[in-house]
Amino acid sequence: MPKAALCIAGAATAALVTCWVWKHRVLDKLFQAAPGAPPANKSTCAVQGLAGLIGNTPLVRIASLSSATGCEIVAKAEFLNPGGSVKDRVALHIIQDAFAQGRLTEGGLIAEGTAGSTGVSLAMIAHAYGCQCHIAMPDDAAQEKGLMLEALGATVQRMRPVSITNPDHFVNVARRKAAQQPNSIFADQFENLANFRAHLQTGQEVWEQCSGHLDGFVCGAGTGGTIAGVSTYLKQQQPDVQVYLIDPPGSSLYNKVTRGVMYTKQEAEGKRLKNPFDTITEGIGINRQTANFSLAHIDGAFQGTDREAVEMAAYLLRNEGLFVGSSAAMNCVGAVKLARKLGPGHTIATILCDGGQRHLSRFHNPEYLQTHDLLPEAQGTLLDFVH
Repeated sequence: MPKAALCIAGAATAALVTCWVWKHRVLDKLFQAAPGAPPANKSTCAVQGLAGLIGNTPLVRIASLSSATGCEIVAKAEFLNPGGSVKDRVALHIIQDAFAQGRLTEGGLIAEGTAGSTGVSLAMIAHAYGCQCHIAMPDDAAQEKGLMLEALGATVQRMRPVSITNPDHFVNVARRKAAQQPNSIFADQFENLANFRAHLQTGQEVWEQCSGHLDGFVCGAGTGGTIAGVSTYLKQQQPDVQVYLIDPPGSSLYNKVTRGVMYTKQEAEGKRLKNPFDTITEGIGINRQTANFSLAHIDGAFQGTDREAVEMAAYLLRNEGLFVGSSAAMNCVGAVKLARKLGPGHTIATILCDGGQRHLSRFHNPEYLQTHDLLPEAQGTLLDFVH
């Protein structure tokens, strides 16, 4: 393996450990006894294995965004899950469902087509259930994601990006892999409603951590599971909560929400590219409606740009010390847009899907950004780069 690749793999692995340690330092504070009280017994609060570490992530107030918008902007720190992303929740539910239904037993194979984070979560959790993992992924995904999958023991098959209708699309390749041997499942995160059900819990956590005082929620969508599960739970508690989608360049979900159709007239006339994702964000944006997304309760949508996402990532690091990935940065762009729409005095929640450590070769690579004329330029606390 090239030296540079080894460095990236080492940095990514170290990042997972750092996130886990950070999360448990937060938990350690919860065990601190009040003055004069006897020491707390941590053993009575032990969680059960890896599964017990997933979810119940902190809700962080983003002070700089809150001050700049006049709203309370809070975000679920999903990068503190043991696998480093929100996808731990989905992977856990998919595997648990498969075991409960008898479709998978110990020693079986879990196959999935994914650009990265879901694969990392599946590969990690598969070990806890005594299973193997096979991941098919596009070869243009961030290099460190593939290296992380291999470090976690998954077999990785890199595929040329093609349309989902092509048999060689990485999702279709993973589906065939699962069908080729017994005791195997295709995780199918896009259509598997275990994804949606996992995020009903995310929605409950958001609601309870906000003490029921929440005016809006915004996030992007790839599989659609997060926005579907969270919106369903929040609307059950308070129908007036405004739920908005933030959609990156090249995705058709904005059109679906705002116009009721996936494509514009020009796209329908055959001008749409086969691989239209003209964006450097990863994990969000799609040109079809998934089973999970169809369950979402969405009031409106915003479009975000790569420039806004890059600038937001730099803003959060500069002003908050938060080092986030591309989809988390785009979610915060959406939070600012929703804050401006609702006006000062409202509370808005979003999701910090993962940390920036998985985006070192692209989204956080100055040389890569320069080739796309996307080097961050903004300074200070102004949000003029959000349009």
